[in-house]
Amino acid sequence: MDQRDAGFFDQFQRRTVEAAMARIIPTDHEPGAREAGAIDFLDRYLSGIDHVYAKPDGSGFAPPEGKRAEAWRQRIDIVRRKYREGIDELNQRSRAEFGEDFAQLPPDQQDFILTMMEGPVLDQEQAREEAETVAGFTPPEPALQQIAAETDLEFFPLLVLHTRQGFLADPIYGGNRNRVGWDVISFPGPTSLAEAHAGRYSTLPYFAGSADATGEEASR
Repeated sequence: MDQRDAGFFDQFQRRTVEAAMARIIPTDHEPGAREAGAIDFLDRYLSGIDHVYAKPDGSGFAPPEGKRAEAWRQRIDIVRRKYREGIDELNQRSRAEFGEDFAQLPPDQQDFILTMMEGPVLDQEQAREEAETVAGFTPPEPALQQIAAETDLEFFPLLVLHTRQGFLADPIYGGNRNRVGWDVISFPGPTSLAEAHAGRYSTLPYFAGSADATGEEASR
């Protein structure tokens, strides 16, 4: 079955989100979100709970059951709503500013619309950071980090999060087509999840400060 037949978005929504993703990680001298199929990753993720947990041996997926399944359904329902509302806002702003739907705009105008939607989010993040700093808290993590809970994010940072995930996640989840995201960052990656699960592959050499391939301490 074609991935788009099994997805959540209708064709109009899919084109809109794919166009936005293509501006967040654009195609230049290297592949971007479009070539990596980031939209396929997101479309399948929002289609239900059947592709949440990949089996350790890389043979497919193990859908959650019981209370965990219900929790995931609730989470995905919230994220779906955020996308419906966000897509509507994206196109409303595009029509108001330029008289066309977002996907029909040239790249510079698409960037303008995305910047408009990013602005309030950055203002909120700055206000929160200032308030916490004044209160004596340790400075929080930078905005748009992937550690943030999906259900707490506004549409724009949620879209950024999923674009990154669709570009860099293991290909079994539907994105990172032909491992192009890993190629862009010079990460070879395991041949399958089974290789990583069995301990035959480790990402440790790619962490800052870890030993490099020759066993010497990486420069700090």
